[in-house]
Amino acid sequence: MAVVEKTVPGVHNAPANALPPVVALLGNPNCGKTALFNRLTGARQKVANYAGVTIERKEGAFNSQAGHTFRVLDLPGAYSLTAHTPDEAITRDVVAGLRRGDAAPDVLVCVVNATNLRLNLRLVLEVQRLGLPMLLALNMVDVAKKRGVVIDTARLSQELGMPVVETVAVQPGGEKALVAALDAMLPLPQVVTKPLSAIDAVSVEETQREVRRIIAAAVSGDDETSSTSEKIDSVVLHPVVGPIILAVLMFFVFQAVFSWAATPMDMITGAFEHLGAVLGEYVPEGHLRSLLVDGIIGGVGGVLVFLPQILILFFFILMLEDCGYLPRAAFLLDRLMGGVGLSGRAFIPLLSSFACAIPGVMAARTIQNRRDRFVTIMIAPLMTCSARLPVYALVIAAFIPSREVLGIMNLQGLVLFILYVAGIVSAMLVAYVMKRTMGGKGKHPLMMELPAYHWPHLRNLALGLWERAKIFVTRVGTIILSLTIILWALSSFPDAPEGATQPAIYYSVAGIIGRGLEYIFAPIGFNWQICIALVPGMAAREVAVGALGTVYAMSQTGDELANSLAPVLAASWGLPTALSLLAWFVFAPQCLATLSTVRRETNSVKAAWFMAGYLFALAYVAAFLTFRISTAIIGG
Repeated sequence: MAVVEKTVPGVHNAPANALPPVVALLGNPNCGKTALFNRLTGARQKVANYAGVTIERKEGAFNSQAGHTFRVLDLPGAYSLTAHTPDEAITRDVVAGLRRGDAAPDVLVCVVNATNLRLNLRLVLEVQRLGLPMLLALNMVDVAKKRGVVIDTARLSQELGMPVVETVAVQPGGEKALVAALDAMLPLPQVVTKPLSAIDAVSVEETQREVRRIIAAAVSGDDETSSTSEKIDSVVLHPVVGPIILAVLMFFVFQAVFSWAATPMDMITGAFEHLGAVLGEYVPEGHLRSLLVDGIIGGVGGVLVFLPQILILFFFILMLEDCGYLPRAAFLLDRLMGGVGLSGRAFIPLLSSFACAIPGVMAARTIQNRRDRFVTIMIAPLMTCSARLPVYALVIAAFIPSREVLGIMNLQGLVLFILYVAGIVSAMLVAYVMKRTMGGKGKHPLMMELPAYHWPHLRNLALGLWERAKIFVTRVGTIILSLTIILWALSSFPDAPEGATQPAIYYSVAGIIGRGLEYIFAPIGFNWQICIALVPGMAAREVAVGALGTVYAMSQTGDELANSLAPVLAASWGLPTALSLLAWFVFAPQCLATLSTVRRETNSVKAAWFMAGYLFALAYVAAFLTFRISTAIIGG
């Protein structure tokens, strides 16, 4: 490979129109690199994709106290510049200045986890051989000190031959030492970037020996937390006890989703009922009152009421992640995934899909094998995303009584737990079939860093819940509100003819569409009202709840519409229909945004159509069997 010459512009003696120096943050995954990027740039950042790929590109800027401006890149996490995944390939190409139109960064900031230098320093030594200006950000030093790990930064700087600063990315001011060190490096010298062959010239064994020598010289103290974590892991990762603990934890989470959320959900329901009553009293009868009460209040309110359940679910997920348990769950489930031929790396994309299938599909790019990556993308939507939760919660509240089972569990929470398990089991079965029909090879070993256990950070939990709430409320106020208004318009016009015996919506455009779809969905127990709700649900699944609220609000007359949607459904459907709808949503074809992401990630329209087709077929078959069997057992 030819040598790429790059002149790095100085700041003090550069022309007035010179661009600010570019600082690239790189490091292993989970070293706190993105937290440090956020601390440096604040709101001055933008997110896009690298040209030609869907890998996220984060870029921002900040001003130092000395008055210098820096541009900052947050590079994808990597363990080595010898790339094995698309993420690592992007980091390698950016650092080496190989991406067309982008010069190599002016300064490289290697962010390392101070509690795990043995792993992190390997990448630092690789990157150092490129010859670019560098400094080391020793992140999480507060955690290392609590564990009794003492790092001599001056000696570490001497051994590495580069500046070393301590940072605490999660604390205000934790980036000041880094900014001061960047100021001290100005003006930057002219350098010549060495070729990537400089990395290949040094063996892995030699790099590991150098890491051990540096740690022996600059690090001392016992990590008592690590030994404590090992004792905990002897139980948590036990091949028999471990899965039982995981199952109990998940079961408790779903019990809490219903038990803890009851009071705040009642408060939200009461607030929207009061608002609807006030509008009904002061707004004259007509299309405007119908839009406000039946359309917006009935639709948006019917979705927003499930915010407490979503926040409770994510509270537990974020807490388990922050305390270090989720990587252990990955190893426990790796045995299960290995049995169906999936890569162990598939756990992270599948776990991400419980929030939303889109980040789950995108996270599959870390899987090296192309066939494994495709299978993981195809089954990611079978994980129960948060958009399904409002539908599940609505139907369960309407048809499953809230009573104790065996005196220790809530029946509604038990049903929700079963639905989540059904999605996981279905994903494993689909993966097994795909791997066998596509000629997949055996299991690939899972290599993952296990962080030490620690108490969750309340600030991280609060920020995570705030982001989740903001995303949900934003969707309610934009996508769901817009679709609700459109659905109301389609459900209101044209007016019912004189002497009509059915509700006005029956004769509207939406009613005509719903009655047409009923011919397709009647065998699985769906009526025309449900068929109407399925159409806007293609944009976002939780819209189906708002759509049902709008449709049934406009289908009832007088006092037939009860205080909330659940009793209305209980009076309108039979239990087989409710169970059929739950089975449908376990497999329901993905929203359009997910299918679009699949097309981008696979660079194939056929892959998106294949996903939509096989999920529709599974959903229809599952709903058909559920409806027919339950009808035969309990009647219509």
